[in-house]
Amino acid sequence: MPIVAVLRDLLVEHKLVTWRDEGLVFGPSATSPFTPTAVRKRALTAWRRAGLDSIGLHECRHTFASLLIVAGVNAKAITAYLGHASIHTTFDLYGHLMPGNEDEAVALVDAYLERAITGRRLAQLRSNAPDP
Repeated sequence: MPIVAVLRDLLVEHKLVTWRDEGLVFGPSATSPFTPTAVRKRALTAWRRAGLDSIGLHECRHTFASLLIVAGVNAKAITAYLGHASIHTTFDLYGHLMPGNEDEAVALVDAYLERAITGRRLAQLRSNAPDP
């Protein structure tokens, strides 16, 4: 799983402050490295301190996927990071965020048609021009 630099820095800082080598953030102890209630409690505290409305951990997953897409990470890598069995699942859930959405498609077709119309006009002008 990729860890972005800002998160890596926060994890290193947390490790230095807590003197813990294992179970850094996600669990109460090294023998219990992941506890959903501990994650939720820490998330609620962080959101409250930041003055943000809380969201569920599954929404955090969607946020991560959205950030990957907006940053330009390819769909196959996103599929692997999210643990989807198929790239079809990734496209079904996040296809509307992928490059090539409706606005981009309209702009591309408009530009193509403008070039085609301009090309046709130029060809007509050339054919109607007097011979030198």
